[in-house]
Amino acid sequence: MQAYAASGPAFLQVDRLGPIDWSQWSRLADRLAADLSGAADLDRRIHHLYLPVLFFCAARARMAATRPLVVGLQAPQGGGKTTLVRQLVARLPDLGLRAADVSIDDFYLTRAEQLQLAASHTGNPYLEHRGYPGTHDLGLGVATLDALRALGPGSAATVRVPVYDKSAHGGRGDRAPESAWRDVTGPLDIVFVEGWMLGFRPIAESSLPDAFLVEPNRALAGYSRWHDRLDAFVALRPTDPLFVMRWRVEAEARMAAEGRPALDRAAIEDYVRRFLPAYALYGSGPGPVPDARLLVFLDAERRAVAAP
Repeated sequence: MQAYAASGPAFLQVDRLGPIDWSQWSRLADRLAADLSGAADLDRRIHHLYLPVLFFCAARARMAATRPLVVGLQAPQGGGKTTLVRQLVARLPDLGLRAADVSIDDFYLTRAEQLQLAASHTGNPYLEHRGYPGTHDLGLGVATLDALRALGPGSAATVRVPVYDKSAHGGRGDRAPESAWRDVTGPLDIVFVEGWMLGFRPIAESSLPDAFLVEPNRALAGYSRWHDRLDAFVALRPTDPLFVMRWRVEAEARMAAEGRPALDRAAIEDYVRRFLPAYALYGSGPGPVPDARLLVFLDAERRAVAAP
């Protein structure tokens, strides 16, 4: 097991933070195997992706003594970030650490606000629906992150975290009423913030291939308010951006199989195509915390692989 784990493409990025406790690694691998029973490429998923990220975050958290470590997690749509974060939050208590998670999706504009945004930018395909920079409530995100960052040692306060209902309005989504929001109670050691465009930074407008991207690119500057609150950064990057189409189609198919409202294939493909320019323009940067970053590349099956 030890040799196999150490052969993973992300291992050296974790090992440099300090010696690995292999008894803990083995114990956590067993628990993840039980949780993820039936998943494809289970050993590879556990030893080359889940545990490297887990141990990276745990090591960084132990360096932060006075408040929770805020870890940004960027991965493309359908890339498995939500499942990964769920497992991290569930398994960190085995290392004596408490964690909570939020998604930038929690901070999307309400449906009414999104429709107003689209109407004020008629014909702009990037602002027509939720997703792109400019379609989030930045102030709501800042307030929520600041409240969670205050849940340090000894805190028993409770923070209300917004919830976004992606199934509303035939899959177009809307912010859930406050009665459906989540409660997060301290103390916390880690706060995960996950999102497809987390860490993206604006580029020179002269480099934009499409005039409709000017407004989202300008809006992207405002997301520094979120990035400034991150202490560490984990990026899962596909070796081919076109994998995103396949992954998102699979995710919507799962929603439909579960009886939840979902977009049909044509609508999904139309939706995802709008995001491909953003991945090409912004998706290869170092992220907002390059000195405390874990970078993992994924193949078409979401397996950790060497950098292309």
